[in-house]
Amino acid sequence: MAPAAVDFDGSSSSSKTVCVMDAGGSLGSALVHRLLQRGYFVHAAINSHVEMQSMERTIVDKKKLRVFYTDPLDYHSIVEALEGCCGLFYSFEPPSDQPSYDELMTEMEVRAAHNVLEACAQTDTIDKVVFTSSATASIWRDPTDSSPSSPDFDERNWSNVNFCKKFKLWHGLSKTLAEKTAWALAMDRGVSMVSINAGLLLSPDLTITHPYLKGAAEMYKDGIFVTVDLKFLVDSHICVFEESSAYGRYLCFNHVINSNEDAMKLAQILLPSDVSSLPPSMMVGESMMVSQRISNKKINKLMVDFESECHI
Repeated sequence: MAPAAVDFDGSSSSSKTVCVMDAGGSLGSALVHRLLQRGYFVHAAINSHVEMQSMERTIVDKKKLRVFYTDPLDYHSIVEALEGCCGLFYSFEPPSDQPSYDELMTEMEVRAAHNVLEACAQTDTIDKVVFTSSATASIWRDPTDSSPSSPDFDERNWSNVNFCKKFKLWHGLSKTLAEKTAWALAMDRGVSMVSINAGLLLSPDLTITHPYLKGAAEMYKDGIFVTVDLKFLVDSHICVFEESSAYGRYLCFNHVINSNEDAMKLAQILLPSDVSSLPPSMMVGESMMVSQRISNKKINKLMVDFESECHI
C-alpha cells in the first residue's frame, strides 16, 4: 500500500508518522530534518546515547520528533521505534567500535536487515519501507559474466557474491546479502519496499578509508565509479516514499568519476595532504575520459516532478 499523502495543516495523524534508522548518520540526520520540514512526525532511531544527545541539540522544533535508542540487532527495540509509523527509512552504519567491513560485519548487517523487515511485517501501520542499499550491491561481477548484449549496469544488476568474497569486497558483499535478505522477507511477508542503491555519499566526514572505496581503481576503469550529494540522496528517499508509482530498486547517483579531473577533485576531498596516494590508474593521462557504463535513468525519471515541486 502506498503511504497516505502528507497534509500540512498541523493536524495529528499516524499516517504522517515515519521512522528513520539510523538517524545518527549523515543520511539519517539529514532525512530527519527534511521530513520535519515537510510536516511529518518523525521517530528518530539512534544507535547510541551520544548520538541521541547530538540529535536533540540540532532539532529546533521538537514537537514532531521522538528519539529512540535502537539496536538493529535487538528486534524488540525496533518494534518500539516503529509503533504508530506508516513508513520506515532504513540505513545501516557500522557500530563505532567496528568501523571496518569484514565477514563479521556482513553477518551483522544481514541480521539487522532481517530483524528490521520482520519488525515491519509485524507492525500493522507500516505501509512502506525505503531501504538504503548501495551501488556496490549492483556493480561487482566476474568479467566472464558480461556479454555484448548487457555491457552496462543499472538497478536490474546484482553483484556477484562469490566475486566479492574472492576479492574481499566486503562492502559490496554486505550490501548485496543484506538487501537480498530484505527483499526476500518483504516479498514473503507482504511488506511494500523500495530500495535506494546509493553511490558514494560525498559527506564532510568522508575519508580514504571508507569501505565503498575498496576497488575504486577498478570502478573508475570500468566507468561505474559513482558518487551522490547528500541533498540529492535525501530528496530521492523522500520521493520514492511519497510517490505511489515507485517500485523495486533505484540506482541513485548524480555524478560519475570518469575523468582525471573528476579523480583529482575527489582526491582533494579524500587526501587533502597527499593526492599522490590515489591509485595510479586514476591519475595517468590528463585528457583521459572513461566511458560511463552505469545508468540512473530510473531515479531521474521519478525525480522530475519531485524536483519541480521543490522549486515552486
